[in-house]
Amino acid sequence: MSSEFSKIKESLASWSEIRQLLRGGESGQLVPVVIPKDRRGFAWLTLVFLALYLAGTALLSGGVFSVLAALGAVLSLVVALVWLWRRAIIEIEEGTTGVRSRWGAIVGTLPPGRHYLWLPWDRVDAVVDTSTEIPYSAPIVACPTAENVPLKSIEFFLKFRIIDPVAFVRTIGAGNFDLVLSSAVQDAIRQRSRLVHTERAYDLRGSDVGDMQELLTRQLGRYGVRITGANIPDVQLPDQYQQHLATREKVAKELSAFEREWELTRKRRIDTLLMEIERSKKTRDARIVEVRAAANTARKDVARMLEEHETEAQRVRWEIEAKGRAQLTSAENEAKGLRRLADAYRDNRAVLQYELARRRLDVGAKLAENAPRPVVVRTDGTGGESSVLSTMLLAQILPQLGSGNGQVKQVVEPN
Repeated sequence: MSSEFSKIKESLASWSEIRQLLRGGESGQLVPVVIPKDRRGFAWLTLVFLALYLAGTALLSGGVFSVLAALGAVLSLVVALVWLWRRAIIEIEEGTTGVRSRWGAIVGTLPPGRHYLWLPWDRVDAVVDTSTEIPYSAPIVACPTAENVPLKSIEFFLKFRIIDPVAFVRTIGAGNFDLVLSSAVQDAIRQRSRLVHTERAYDLRGSDVGDMQELLTRQLGRYGVRITGANIPDVQLPDQYQQHLATREKVAKELSAFEREWELTRKRRIDTLLMEIERSKKTRDARIVEVRAAANTARKDVARMLEEHETEAQRVRWEIEAKGRAQLTSAENEAKGLRRLADAYRDNRAVLQYELARRRLDVGAKLAENAPRPVVVRTDGTGGESSVLSTMLLAQILPQLGSGNGQVKQVVEPN
């Protein structure tokens, strides 16, 4: 673990050294701002004056010397212009921003690329690294906890990036920013350690420090700086407390070993009990099978007994029904016999009555045959001839009619 704060500074260097300083720092210190050396000057004016002098000489003199003076004047002027052009080129590295000033006053920024500053009073005051997240380590010692126990050290690590180079250079600068940043980080760490109990100090390792990051961003935002990340990689407790923790860890290890041993014993006992339970289950299942078999046998016996009793009851019922049906049939037959006897008696009576009536008719017929038959002779009484004729005929027929029974009854009914 680093035992010192990271140092932030600004350096003065030539344009060729700016890239190395911004990327690698200087002597283990962070260099986010480099002040470039101004390589421009007024030396090129000497060549201009020389060109003017040679031009005047060429005008005043004649011959070959005039031609040589004119050529020297042109050459001096060209060299002066090339010198001015080369000194006016400003190249800003990718990921950096140049702060431009004029007569000492900041007038703007220069983005990455090539730029031309022709006037000597128009210059680049600083080149600021605005793309790199600069790491910063701050080991804070003697941070008191909630119980006022000073921790041996807490290392705080953060990353920041300069987002406004003009505000950074004009407001604070790299050297002063180092002091402000270290002070703000110490205050934030001490406030956080005051909220933690000593026994839970190791919980600060890798804990969420988003609130601290937001606090530092608010404090340093006015300087054009943004905190992009922060964490607490390591915490060291006091030696005496570490010994106490070592004792606690030893006891905890012994307790853990005892717990593991007890866990093994408990698991072994549980396995034994489970085996006994399984054995008991198998015995119980076997007995259940036997009981079920006995129950099935008893159920079959009961079913057979019930079937036999039901058969016997059915037989008795059938006997009773047959006996009753026989008695019923006998009674019905007897009733039918009596009914037929009654019908026969009634029929015999009718026959007797018929025979009696027939016999009566026979007797009546016999009596009628033997009874005298009346003869009715109708006479008119007005014609004498007809009555004589009828009397004669009647005298002839009467003997024939009376031959049947020997009796003739004459009846003369006057018409």
